[in-house]
Amino acid sequence: MKIALVLFDWFAYGGLQRDCRRIGESLLAADCAVDVLCMSWEGPVPEGFNRVMPEIRTRNKVAARNRFAAFLADHLASHSYAAVIGFNRLPGLDFYFAADTCFAWKATRERNLFYRWAPRSRQYLAFERAVFGPSARTQLLMLSPLQKQEFLACYPQSEARMTDIPPGIARDRMAPDDASEVRREFRREFSIAADDLVLLQVGSSHPIKGVDRSLAAIAALPEALRQRVHYFLLGPDRHQRHASEARQLGIESGVTILDQRNDLPRFYQGADLLLQPSRKESAGMVLLEAIVAGLPVLATATCGYAFHVEKAGAGVVVPAPFSQQTMNERLVYMLNADRTPWRNNGIAYGRQGDFYDMPDRVAQRVLDAAGKSDHGH
Repeated sequence: MKIALVLFDWFAYGGLQRDCRRIGESLLAADCAVDVLCMSWEGPVPEGFNRVMPEIRTRNKVAARNRFAAFLADHLASHSYAAVIGFNRLPGLDFYFAADTCFAWKATRERNLFYRWAPRSRQYLAFERAVFGPSARTQLLMLSPLQKQEFLACYPQSEARMTDIPPGIARDRMAPDDASEVRREFRREFSIAADDLVLLQVGSSHPIKGVDRSLAAIAALPEALRQRVHYFLLGPDRHQRHASEARQLGIESGVTILDQRNDLPRFYQGADLLLQPSRKESAGMVLLEAIVAGLPVLATATCGYAFHVEKAGAGVVVPAPFSQQTMNERLVYMLNADRTPWRNNGIAYGRQGDFYDMPDRVAQRVLDAAGKSDHGH
């Protein structure tokens, strides 16, 4: 049985790409052949994956996506796949893994008419209608209640095709038995005193993740508290821009910006608080990873997985609409508080919840559906 995984761009540390890879690995373990269809690729090809890339020569992103959609239609017509799983919205998908928020919601409720009529917006709306619209047949794999609510507000007929799927975090994110030693070694490596405070933020697309909000909140800390704070930003993006922002705010000595790391569990144990003041996020896997690691979380309500923070009792959520002053106050509160209950609550939540088997669950859902079809895709 051959399965196609479809996305615009592959790069090593993207959350969407990570989910795509892990689902693909579950399909390989079930003796499927896996093709990955995409426009661009950075980094190594995972073992067992067959990369399929059309030659698209244009720097215009709208034109490139249109050409990729045309390639996809031709390729699917000439190749036999049991199922096609999309990680970006495109015509021709059997399943859509809903890694993104609803574009129609954003375009109609958060932007003006000129934004909606821009070529990029019209393209995204058309691709989204091909997946969620009333004539679509794509099965929709939904990540969070907030995300689902926005899609249903714009595409109410799609509810019957929606399936809720659990988060899919790796088990190595859970707090290890030697967590105290991991923390001590982390702090030795980065020369951080035992009573200093480490704030961690993880992810790409830093403007969406609210890195500017984090830097502003740190700059607003009382002087004595701010002198003890070390802020680590992990993830590929515009590092120079954020370094410049930190200099302008006078906090550059306490800011460390790194590319994505393979040893993220060490950072979860070495840190005192995860910051995730995202402007919009369909899920926010890093929130749940931090929770099960025992790292208290300060997040915004616009993160799809913010409800896990409240349900676990593992941190604080800044309500919507966002207020920088509210975030500043809650950061001070969390840094001055006894964070042990948040840590213990998060670890207990991680041991009780269904948070780790998403790739296998999605793969089985796809295989079950493909097995019921005489002709596959």
